Amino acid sequence: MRQIRIGSAFAGAALALALALAACTSTTTVVKYSGSSPTSSAGAAAKASPSPTGPAVTITPGGGDKTADPSSGISVTAAGGTLKNVSVATSGDPVTGSYSAGRTSWHSALTLNVSQSYTVTAVAATATGTTTTKTSAFRTLTPASTFTTEIFEGQGQTYGVGMPIMLTFNHPITDKAAVERSIELTTSKRVVGAWYWDGSSTLDFRPRDFWPANTTVSFTGRFNGVLGAPGVYGDHTLTQSFVIGQSVIAVASTRTHRTQIYIDGKLKYNWPISTGRDSEPTPDGSYLTVDKNNPVRMIGGGKKGSPGYYDELVNWAVRFTFSGDYYHSAPWSVVDQGTTNVSHGCVNLPPPDAVIYYKLAVPGDPITVTGSPRPGRWDDGWTEWFLSWNQLLAGSALHEAVVAGPQGSTFVQPSTLSPSTAKAPLDVAMAGNNLD
Repeated sequence: MRQIRIGSAFAGAALALALALAACTSTTTVVKYSGSSPTSSAGAAAKASPSPTGPAVTITPGGGDKTADPSSGISVTAAGGTLKNVSVATSGDPVTGSYSAGRTSWHSALTLNVSQSYTVTAVAATATGTTTTKTSAFRTLTPASTFTTEIFEGQGQTYGVGMPIMLTFNHPITDKAAVERSIELTTSKRVVGAWYWDGSSTLDFRPRDFWPANTTVSFTGRFNGVLGAPGVYGDHTLTQSFVIGQSVIAVASTRTHRTQIYIDGKLKYNWPISTGRDSEPTPDGSYLTVDKNNPVRMIGGGKKGSPGYYDELVNWAVRFTFSGDYYHSAPWSVVDQGTTNVSHGCVNLPPPDAVIYYKLAVPGDPITVTGSPRPGRWDDGWTEWFLSWNQLLAGSALHEAVVAGPQGSTFVQPSTLSPSTAKAPLDVAMAGNNLD
């Protein structure tokens, strides 16, 4: 028959004393014997073989640590055996992890929360069945400095198919890769894209091609415990859900003096326009609608009183650059629309057409301007579509693509992706609208 014994009498006493003195860490070894039962005589017991040693289990952070680094997570190793189970108890965010191929080690998947208590229990076993159970209790540090994150997208709001996800940090980020790894996207339709750092405080996600129309997007940034810069930790989890609506794409030519409006992949409107005059050409570029107002007060043309000065209330205005370029109603230039460029840089529309476009437009709808002698300027508007796919990838700290879907997102090597079959201007921005 088989007998199970827990250590020796002295080991049992020592274990009880250790538990009484230091409850932060405990280890229990359970030995399995095979063969005949030992006799009950003292002599026979004295001759019994000593208990085999169980696996040596190490948990990091160690028990009793009150300033554990949350960005390092939890590591568990088993020497002389394999890990059978690792569990983490906490009142903070749930902790998951993965085992190594041989199950000799385990590491948590994400960072831990700051200022949080954890109890880790690990069970390991030898090939003969001897088990060791080790428990470690510790607490993560309370950071002296923290960073916060804001997302542009509003909860439940609808955006166009070109819309980037835009994050702003209140502190410059130096470990950009750690921040990227802490973000997960869940999308109702498969999306391929990449993160792009515009400086050290702005992080954008842009799809490789335009978002599929009518896609629900959920963002989760598990920044709690992320070491964004030396001594500066995140202390929050940021979540937001929004919707990509119908595809509304505008393409304007400064040479043909017309704009085409495509809705869900089909040409819906083809309107006459007047763009910027020779001295103030509308800049080329693959832009996005930023906002809209009716009316907008537009002031420009030099100093007040100068020949070119203007101060006008303009109706049905949809903005696409920060410097002040709009699609808008222009009853004063109807005679020139379709033939001559006379504006101060905006795209002038016939009033009825301007109303239609205004009502269609939401933030993030693509607007492409072609044929101008003047190139667009980076960051004059939401200019993420000025970037090629390779340029976008180069702006990621990980230099990896993101593949998102209903089950969440993963980072992948760009070389493993199938080539894009998207065609401009309906599926992706036009090539050739480069920066100045």
